[in-house]
Amino acid sequence: MQLERQLRKAGFRVTRARRVVAAALATAGRPLSPAEVLAAARRGHPGLGRATVYRTLNLLVRVGLVVPRPGPGGVRYSLASEGMHRLVCRNCGAERLLADCPAGGLAEELARRYGFQVEGHLLEFYGLCPDCRRRAKP
Repeated sequence: MQLERQLRKAGFRVTRARRVVAAALATAGRPLSPAEVLAAARRGHPGLGRATVYRTLNLLVRVGLVVPRPGPGGVRYSLASEGMHRLVCRNCGAERLLADCPAGGLAEELARRYGFQVEGHLLEFYGLCPDCRRRAKP
């Protein structure tokens, strides 16, 4: 499992809490707030505490397994391998994942031009979804 390999490689133990937090993110199908991660993870680990979830999320971000995604209503977290290209409504928080990566060529160009080894990227556009735009019109 990638979680176990990357944690051990970085010098960290693989604990039950780390497994259930990662599993909660993996099965959600969308980015989760820390409170949503806690609720989902408690199904597999009822005694899991809020502080442990925050520490685990921070660790998984540092190791590169999880990505924090700022947006309306606060930060949400998702696995680094999930759809990293999205449109986000700044009003209602609705998200639309983009099926393809319009930045693939840009990452290759930056790597070539600057000698930078690109390991991943985020592409997010913020604005108003069609429903919020309709509601805003008089």
